[in-house]
Amino acid sequence: MDTLAELRAGRLAGARRLDLSCGLTEFPREIFALADTLETLNLTGNALSALPDDLGQLHRLRVLFCSDNRFTELPASIGQCRQLDIVGFKANRIAHVPAEALPPSLRWLILTDNAIEALPDTLGDCTRMQKLMLAGNRLRALPPSVVRCQQIELLRLSANRFEVLPEWLPTLSRLAWLACAGNPFDAPIEDAAIDAPTVPHVAWRDLTLGPKLGEGASGVIHRATLATHDGAAQPVAVKLFKGAVTSDGWPHSEMAACIAAGAHPTLIAAQGRIDGHPDGTEGLVMALVPPSFTTLAGPPSLASCTRDVYADEARWSAGTALRIARDIAAAMAHLHGRGLLHGDLYAHNILWHAQDGGRLGDFGAAWMTAALDPAHAKALQGVEMRAFGCLLEELAERCVDAASSPLTTLAARCLQPEVAARPLFAEVLSVLDAAAP
Repeated sequence: MDTLAELRAGRLAGARRLDLSCGLTEFPREIFALADTLETLNLTGNALSALPDDLGQLHRLRVLFCSDNRFTELPASIGQCRQLDIVGFKANRIAHVPAEALPPSLRWLILTDNAIEALPDTLGDCTRMQKLMLAGNRLRALPPSVVRCQQIELLRLSANRFEVLPEWLPTLSRLAWLACAGNPFDAPIEDAAIDAPTVPHVAWRDLTLGPKLGEGASGVIHRATLATHDGAAQPVAVKLFKGAVTSDGWPHSEMAACIAAGAHPTLIAAQGRIDGHPDGTEGLVMALVPPSFTTLAGPPSLASCTRDVYADEARWSAGTALRIARDIAAAMAHLHGRGLLHGDLYAHNILWHAQDGGRLGDFGAAWMTAALDPAHAKALQGVEMRAFGCLLEELAERCVDAASSPLTTLAARCLQPEVAARPLFAEVLSVLDAAAP
């Protein structure tokens, strides 16, 4: 992290990136001394409420982060920065987005956790947009102009006020990762899933928490043991939710989807809901995946935008790739059969083992489609099929032998622009079963 003193002393001359988080209440004018080199400006975690009217002086700026500040309006001067790729204003108090605040160059826009009720039509001019993150606002609709943004691949509309979803969403031919939970159209379905009498309840007193296995935006996962009726200690995983809105939506929605998913051999879903936590924290008990399983890839980077980042050494045989693909297709066929969309079908949400295949987890972006017209719900399943096509491409690219052609051929079918022409997971599963060694 850079310091304001270093900036003012001129010791950051020539910097391409600047990170300042030091309680700023005003934009330091000294930043303009970096105008000829500065490409990334990160002012997250300050107390800013405005940016200067002449922000366009930063003519090389490509990335601007101002999350966790005090903005009530997206600064119009952002639109002067014609090279901007990425803009992030998560967790502010933004209620208004001026039309001129959105430069057409945008590829990734983050406005999560604000108070936005409407977006300007100029959003449709951002035809390079790939990633649009709007969860946790007060939106009831999107501007119809967004249909022009045919490059959108990831769209987050969760935790808003949509009574109905735009019918044109499936016409976004590259859309693959869509989250819409926590809106009025599906709220009764979520509540019913969580409160269903068939959902097993687990008393907190019967759990003994162990070490932390991981932490995400929505909660913390621990290794734990569950005391059974016969006095044995069953190894399990426990997820305790944080309660705040995330980039994917409400933890309440994640709980509902995880419970509604039910049991499946290749799905990391809930086994029970936790009752009686001393702080009232909500949580789920899940199966403990053996430590021999590892995460397939890392999440997207600023450079890759929507695509996962694999380790350089990530390689496997075509047989292993087919096994992973088949296991994930089986999990997805199960979810779609239960009226659920995963919303985040990515390699970074998959655990894998060379002999034991893949396991799909993380329901943070999952949502239920029972309230939608059946034809609309089916079309959205086709949207999610594109995410699977991306996964197949990535698996095939990293095969160490030449027997990956079934994956490549199937990926092309899953990625075709016409959403209605893409296969459903039942057919995909049949193809992968036939191709398996």
